[in-house]
Amino acid sequence: MIRRFGETPQAGQKYIRRMGVYALLPRGRHLLLTCQMEPGPDLQLPGGGIDPGESPVTALHREVFEETGWLVAAPRRVGAFRRFTFMPEYDLWAEKVCLIYRARPVRRVGPPTEPFHEALWMDTADACQMLGNAGDRHFANQHLNGL
Repeated sequence: MIRRFGETPQAGQKYIRRMGVYALLPRGRHLLLTCQMEPGPDLQLPGGGIDPGESPVTALHREVFEETGWLVAAPRRVGAFRRFTFMPEYDLWAEKVCLIYRARPVRRVGPPTEPFHEALWMDTADACQMLGNAGDRHFANQHLNGL
């Protein structure tokens, strides 16, 4: 059973399952995060949906690069959670199954290629309070406490 965070599913609402990958990207006391400005702003662990036929690790590398401009190495899965939410950019109600990885940020190649995203480094303790969803905050807290 995967732990659920956030809103309780609404009775009678149809949800589409969306598999996604998200990364804890530590450097010292800081985490590399992304801020989605539209429709936001929303502070998030970098990541997103797994495309059809794509492996989770391949999706993780692609999504982190798109949302931060960084290359990462040595991803290791540390957990998972699910949440039920409306995704306005896709106009759909989704059951998001979020696979969480920890990886090492290696090199910034350039700015994020994903529109309306900004990469930023934040003290992990601050991120634990400011991340936009409870699942991201939970895994940031676990990282802060030694996972």
